[in-house]
Amino acid sequence: MGKDEFKKSIFILLIGGFIVKILGFVVKIIYTRIIGPDGIALYTIVTPAYSLFITLSSFALPISISKLISEKKYSSKKVLLTTTIIMLILNAILISLIILLAPFISNYLLKNKESYYLLIAMATTLPFISITSIMRGYFLGKMQVTPNTVSNIYEQIVRILFLLFILPIITKKSLLLGVISLILLNIISEIVSIIVFSCYLPSKKITIKDCISFNKNIAKDVLNTSIPSVSSRFIGNISFFLEPIIITNFLLFSGYSNEFILREYASYNAYAIGLLTLPSFFIGAISQILIPEISKYKAENNLSMLKRRLKQALTYSFIIGLSSSLIINIFRNNLLYTLYNTTLGSNYIFALAPFFVLFYLEAPLISTLQALGLANKSMKITLKGTIIKLLVLSILSLAKIGLFSLVIAEIINIFYVVCKSYLTIKKNL
Repeated sequence: MGKDEFKKSIFILLIGGFIVKILGFVVKIIYTRIIGPDGIALYTIVTPAYSLFITLSSFALPISISKLISEKKYSSKKVLLTTTIIMLILNAILISLIILLAPFISNYLLKNKESYYLLIAMATTLPFISITSIMRGYFLGKMQVTPNTVSNIYEQIVRILFLLFILPIITKKSLLLGVISLILLNIISEIVSIIVFSCYLPSKKITIKDCISFNKNIAKDVLNTSIPSVSSRFIGNISFFLEPIIITNFLLFSGYSNEFILREYASYNAYAIGLLTLPSFFIGAISQILIPEISKYKAENNLSMLKRRLKQALTYSFIIGLSSSLIINIFRNNLLYTLYNTTLGSNYIFALAPFFVLFYLEAPLISTLQALGLANKSMKITLKGTIIKLLVLSILSLAKIGLFSLVIAEIINIFYVVCKSYLTIKKNL
């Protein structure tokens, strides 16, 4: 891909991502006002578990697909079919485990009996999310960014229609049913994406023999990339999963009420982090394009172009991170009230915003490590950062500073991961 094509692909993803993000915020505004603070608190407490489930169900296969297809080592059809078989097996195992462990997670870890029903609802959405993620990886490997953009826009339109016309009716009957339906909405939106992707797939006939074929060499190459990559994401999601568990138990021990913990964690996670990560679609677009680009230039041993692409990605990410963090911090109260009809979380934004400039460098650095075949090192960096974060969080949660224990732990984690990732890349180039 030439320089102009690289910029064009990023531009399409940025424009599409901007539209999707605007629609996504419309979605968030609608459902936060419909289900209210109690519904948000219930939804937020299970969100870390959901992120963990999604990471395990997709198993970082989109990254592997994108990398393998861009390298043109195997037939694209064979790569797609082999990874789909792997994904279906993983999902069957994961869903069974979730059903078995849901009572324990809800009663003893999250300490919320209603969360059991949300966990079961989440399990049913995983196969649909996984299929969509594989198709996204396929098109990114082909450097076709339009299908991803179009599918995302259709997804959000379907969500908005559901939230406007169906969610209010369900929520009036039961708040719990309203939150469950919000989760199950993912099935409908992912089916819409699968239909959109199918329209862009090449019209090659796929026989029954193709569907049951399994290429061991492809599977080996896929897993060599996906296992370290998913391990890195798994570690990050374990951290996210353990956050509410550590905070709930340690702050309860320190004398805080359960109501305070739920309200403040929802303010931090749903409002403060939600607003600070508003421009993340820009970084996501850059990181998505970066993996096949870096993989291709590495395969061609074109070190100068590889460094050039990395420098471009980091420059764009830094400019976006700096400007967005500054604007969000200055207008945080106005933005929070406009989007969420509340100013809860403003204090957390004020503390985090100056350090979120570095957060926006994290994704392109990790994508570069994965594309260079250094996913194992990326995993180790993430693991060490997570251990540091959880240790700091556990200690500071006993210092009676409320949710600021999480704020400080997050800042330290961002510093470590970004600095260590950059030094690792520099050492290997």
